[in-house]
Amino acid sequence: MQGDAPTTARLERILARAAEVVIVEAGPDSLDRPEAARLVVSGAEIADLARVLAVVDGGIGDRCRCLGWPTILVNGADGSRIAQWALHHQQNLGGLGSCDAELRDGPALTEWLAERGLTGSREVARLLAEQEAEREARRARWLAAGPKKLLWAADLTSRREFGAEERLVALVARLYPEPVERIRMLLAWAGFPPRQGDSGRPWHELAPQRMLLAEPVESIFAALAAEPPTAAHLDGAAELFTDLAWKHEIPEPLRSRLVAHVEASGSKPMKFRMRHGYGAGVTPP
Repeated sequence: MQGDAPTTARLERILARAAEVVIVEAGPDSLDRPEAARLVVSGAEIADLARVLAVVDGGIGDRCRCLGWPTILVNGADGSRIAQWALHHQQNLGGLGSCDAELRDGPALTEWLAERGLTGSREVARLLAEQEAEREARRARWLAAGPKKLLWAADLTSRREFGAEERLVALVARLYPEPVERIRMLLAWAGFPPRQGDSGRPWHELAPQRMLLAEPVESIFAALAAEPPTAAHLDGAAELFTDLAWKHEIPEPLRSRLVAHVEASGSKPMKFRMRHGYGAGVTPP
């Protein structure tokens, strides 16, 4: 309901009734942890807290599924609990209304807490910034791994723009009308994710693999046999042939070559998927 949407005015009305606000560096399910740092805010500082807790009116339209951290307990003069909120990813406030609300200035709240001894949010914010930088660096590497003439469409796809992947698929079909050339390009690009560590595979990185799954099986085998595949081609083929949507037998000697390639230089996830797929029965060295 629109009337339940979180707003700064609602937050200020709630805090105006508070005798104290307790901020605990813990989730709502572990507030009693003795080692959890906590801050008690009272008097004029409550109004200052309201300033740094200001939110973008209307909320984000959704609730984060995590419990949140730290937890903010708003107590009345008689000790009763007026409200309980939690920060999510140091940027959104949960519990104020029908959905989470974005803070107007998350870094300002982080610094406000740190100045009063609660430095956990600053550390979490630093880690989140590092993770975001790592994600952006990986996205840039994925774009660089693909053909330059696909860059603009791939960039939009990596940003999850509406309809971007469909545009990328159409561009690939137009610029690579010859099946062998198209499939070999996609195989080399599809070999990017398994070489990026164990941190999962973003949805956009699987776009080349999804395009390969739409190709005729015979065309894929023909492309791999047209000329000796590179290591990148073999990486892409190894990923493709362990996709849950792939239901076809791999002919020899291609299967044996893939097994040897992955055993010799594959990442741990590649070896695991190979041994539970087309390389079933292979004994680890």
